[in-house]
Amino acid sequence: MARSSRWQSRWQSRWEEQRSFDELGRPLRDLTFCVVDLETTGGSAEAGSMITEIGAVRVRGGELLGEFQTLVNPHTQIPPFIAVLTGITNSMVGEAPSIESVLPAFLEFAAGSVLVAHNAPFDIGFLQWFAAHQGIAWPTFEVLDTAKIARRVITRDDAPNCKLSSLARAFNASTTPNHRALSDARATVDVLHGLMERLGGLGVHTLEELATFSAKVSTAQRRKRHLAEGLPHAPGVYLFRDEQARVLYVGTSRDLRTRVRSYFTASETRSRIGEMVTIATSVSGIECATALEAEVRELRLIAEHKPKYNRRSRFPERVTYLKLTREPWPRLSLVRRVSDDGADYVGPFASKKTAEKCLAALHETFPLRQCSQRISRSPSGTACVLAEMGRCLSPCDGSVDETTYAAVVRQLRDNLLRRPDDVVELITSRMSALAEGERFEEAGVHRDRLAAFVRAASRTQRLTALTRIPQLVAARRETESPASGTLRARWAVHVVRHGRLAAAGVIPPGADAHQFVAELVASGESVRGGPGPAPAATAEETEKILRWLEAPGLRLVEVDGEWTCPVGGATRHLALHDAVNQSRLDLVPFDERRDLPLASRPTR
Repeated sequence: MARSSRWQSRWQSRWEEQRSFDELGRPLRDLTFCVVDLETTGGSAEAGSMITEIGAVRVRGGELLGEFQTLVNPHTQIPPFIAVLTGITNSMVGEAPSIESVLPAFLEFAAGSVLVAHNAPFDIGFLQWFAAHQGIAWPTFEVLDTAKIARRVITRDDAPNCKLSSLARAFNASTTPNHRALSDARATVDVLHGLMERLGGLGVHTLEELATFSAKVSTAQRRKRHLAEGLPHAPGVYLFRDEQARVLYVGTSRDLRTRVRSYFTASETRSRIGEMVTIATSVSGIECATALEAEVRELRLIAEHKPKYNRRSRFPERVTYLKLTREPWPRLSLVRRVSDDGADYVGPFASKKTAEKCLAALHETFPLRQCSQRISRSPSGTACVLAEMGRCLSPCDGSVDETTYAAVVRQLRDNLLRRPDDVVELITSRMSALAEGERFEEAGVHRDRLAAFVRAASRTQRLTALTRIPQLVAARRETESPASGTLRARWAVHVVRHGRLAAAGVIPPGADAHQFVAELVASGESVRGGPGPAPAATAEETEKILRWLEAPGLRLVEVDGEWTCPVGGATRHLALHDAVNQSRLDLVPFDERRDLPLASRPTR
């Protein structure tokens, strides 16, 4: 008993040294740990090895909450060398309970804690195997492996290896491990606390930081963790800057301080970002009312500053549109910007190559002229090669009248803006015929053209549906997890004007919701509409807003106009093409995927 009291006092002393930990994520000092160790008859439960002893210690914040220790009857002979190693003999376990009664008792003891073990895959693997064997559902424990953690932070100067006995000596553990379950569990507790002290000096203070911690982060990077100190635990945008105050990188997070801190304590596999952190001398944050506002601000700041270390969204102006011109003999053309000329625009496309595939799909379906010269209402030119091939109505030589040509243009416009059936049916039919003739490469070309068209038409229809609305106000009840760790529900409200986020806010507890929304609307940014699918914001911003609006639980507070998409629109064909694209990704080796287009960009 005296030894146990001295041991607990030692814990309390060590734990007090960690009381200055920041409130980031789930602080390690506030978590309950169940440190467990097993003795077994061999190395593999699947191969027939059995558990002979379980020892566990439950601790939190330096306080000993309880201990669990029992021998287990393996119902088999303990190999002599195991008996010599552990000191557990057949006679000792003869009257011990079986694992069928011990395991439920241990799981009850460990409930609600983070499991800790030295070489956790071994101990936890045995426990999971016997739980499955007994038909017990394994609880959703989070697991820490002190051996794995030690390999990240312990050097040869600290200990010759990461064995429990070596670490116990290195951290002056009060219990010497001796291959008995409870003694080894107690020693592991001392090792765990010693590792936490070491990690605390490296800026690792929470379970989340510990899960992502890696020694690959240089000492110089860790020393910069103070750059995150002034940031709030709130959604927003952060900007890394160099010594000349130039923006190096812009990012967003639901918790600014936690996210920025991770750059200095977690394993950053992106070499460019590691380089950026090395150069950075300051980090500034912009707190936002909602996560959506943060995502939108991030896009705008990236477009404004064009940071060197951001790969995406730096050049939103570098897009291509497909234009159906307004002239006596309309045609399709690729343009860089939208003009207020009454023409119809489809897109935007991230690359000209994709726009050309969409253009080819339309030209294959509709025989509009492909020449770029102006043609008078009474043309007197000569037919081109495409006309001779039957791929152009040839208005240049008077082969078609205005009424017939206009009817084809209306049909094409209807496919772009409302129902894509003509394009889908024709190209699908040709693709099938080519596949039946085993002309798979040609069929693949048609497949890619059709996919480019469907995605472009769907994007245009979805964007236009929102951007033509002068004002839309919506709210949704969202769950927030603040630094205190207590979940709380709140109403997030957004004001959207012509597809641009004009205002964002969260209704304060106890406030008059109607008055709050009215004030938010009054304070919102003034936005003017215009031509094209995305007249007031980038397409990427409007699509982020659409994803928020289309999520479950939304309440429309006000809609100035109608928010509708065509029932027979292109979106209903997207699932098939996305599935095809995913199948290609699954079949193509990872290192050969660079040139494959994405069906959509992943959200943050």
